[in-house]
This record gives sequence, structure tokens and C-alpha cells, in this order.
Amino acid sequence: MSSLTPVDVTSAATAPLRLASGASIPRVGFGTFGSDRYGSDAVARALRIALGAGYRLIDCASVYGNEADVGAVLEEALQDGINRSDLFVMSKIWNDAHEPLAAIASVEKSLTDLRLDYLDAVFVHWPFPNHHAPKAGTDARDPAARPYDHAAFMKLWKALESLVDAGLVRHLGTSNVTIAKLQRILADARIAPGLNEMELHPSFQQGELFQFCLDHEIQPVGYSPLGSPSRPARDTTPDDVSDMDLPPVRAIAEARGIHPALVCLKWAVARGHIPIPFSAKELQIVANLHAALEDPLTPEEMEQLRSAERNSRLIKGQVFLWPEAGSWLDLWDVDGTIPGWNGYGSPTL
Repeated sequence: MSSLTPVDVTSAATAPLRLASGASIPRVGFGTFGSDRYGSDAVARALRIALGAGYRLIDCASVYGNEADVGAVLEEALQDGINRSDLFVMSKIWNDAHEPLAAIASVEKSLTDLRLDYLDAVFVHWPFPNHHAPKAGTDARDPAARPYDHAAFMKLWKALESLVDAGLVRHLGTSNVTIAKLQRILADARIAPGLNEMELHPSFQQGELFQFCLDHEIQPVGYSPLGSPSRPARDTTPDDVSDMDLPPVRAIAEARGIHPALVCLKWAVARGHIPIPFSAKELQIVANLHAALEDPLTPEEMEQLRSAERNSRLIKGQVFLWPEAGSWLDLWDVDGTIPGWNGYGSPTL
């Protein structure tokens, strides 16, 4: 556990957010995606530090390949006195487990690996059953890939609803979806998504989707909150923006005497979405939590950060394209419609 002073998670300034269900959820989470840089052991060590520092929201996923190691740390923390009710543990089913029985098996395996009786939330990691080999390049393609198929997605969602009914899962969440897809999911779901995980950082604020989530009582969770500086090299392009080099971010950081990364986290919390940063370094782990929950940005600073928007999507998802797709933009419904096999304008599945 961390030797540094933990954040007082009981203070008014750090009071949890409320989901539509009435359940509480911490304002800041700890990610467990080590990218290509950190193995399971390093992620487990980081999580142990994070729990000692005061993090109580843990973001996991089956595809990260480290849930067994994460589970060992969670079990240790519970034995050391952390209450299960104070933790909010989330996992995700990967794209190769979209068939209903496979989805159920995936969640059951996550429960076993994480050594838990229930998950606070389960997300569908991507709305497509398109997957790829680990560390695949951006030009890799799944020959069986297909566009978004709403009927198939809802069969998957119904299977996850059954896990909520069984008490194995408390909330369901979507991830990497759009307004167009969420509209269809909300229309047909018996149990509405309570959370939506999406890329969010100052240069990619996703204002319309963010507001849509709030309007429908869906809590936004922001991945890549620092602009994903540690993302794999294969996921970088020359046009990508570095959030921590943006003038408004740097100006606020310099005025406050803090690192630009901490400005990004303060922005997330002040805006109302939940950032899920990862670090393997103790000082950064603790500093991230303190900065996010203490000395909030002023309204003037928040207004200043509106100018940081660059529509800079960093996680483009190229590897999930189907053979006939035109570009990665086909994944994101950029004109408000869901593309079919031959891109925009072709019939939706």
C-alpha cells in the first residue's frame, strides 16, 4: 500500500456521484490497461498503491489480460479491511464474446479472475464483434468483421440483462458508441445503460455525445483522460494533438504551478465525467488523485479550456473495420447515421 497520505474520500469535496439507479460511484477511477509498456505484475503493483492512496473505482477488461493479477490485489485489499461496498469494480466483454453464451461466460470468468461475487458494472467494450490479434497493426483486419448489427447487439445486451437479474452484475454500460447507436439501444433495452465509457480529454471533448449521456441519465466515463501519451505507437498518427502541450492547458498549469496532466484531470472532474488514469509510478498515482479531487478549476479556467477542443480522436479503431469500409470514420457515425456494409448511405444492418 502507498506510504503517502491518502485522499479523504469521505469529505464533501470528494463525495461520489450518483447513478440513475441511485448507486454511488467515485469521481475518479484507476485504469488497469497497461498498454504495451506494463505487464500484469506492474499493473498489480500499481493497483496496490492506488488502493492505498484512496482510489475505489477500478476499471478492468477481459482483453487487458491481467484480471487474475488484479483480482489477487483486490482480494488482499478486502482482507486488509477495505469494504466491498466501498469499491466500484468494472469490467468489459471483448469483441470475441458477443454471442450471448460467450458473453455470459466472459463475465463469469472475469468474476472468477477478479475474485468477486458481483461486478458493479459490465461494459460492452466495442459495439462490433470485430477483433484482432494482440498488438496487431492498424492495417490488420478481421476477415469476419461487420458493421454495427443492432439485432445482434441487442441479443448480447439481453444476455447481460440476465446477469443483472441474477445479481452477478449491478449496472450495464456501453463503450465506444455514438448518439445514433445509443438512441437505438435505449429504445430497445429493458435495462438501460447506466454508464458510457468514451474517449474524453481537453482536445476531444465530445460535447454532443457527452450532453446526450447526461440528458438520458447515463454517466460518462472518460478513458485516455491525459490524451493517452502512453498509447501504443501503432495508434499514433502525425495529426494527433498532445493535450499537455495545448496553450490553454499549459497556461493554467503554469499559473497553478502544477503539471499539465493534472489540469486535464481537474477538467474532467469539474465537467462531471469520471476519468480513469493509469500510472505505474507511486508519486503520479497519488498526485493524480489529489489533484483531481482538490483545489478545483474555476469557472473562468473551465471556460478557457473550451478553446482546447481540436476534435482530436486518438483511439480511432482502425483494426475494427470491415473489408468494405472506407475509413475509420465509418466506425463513428460522423453524419449521424450508422453505415452499412458499403459505408455511409448503404443500408444499416
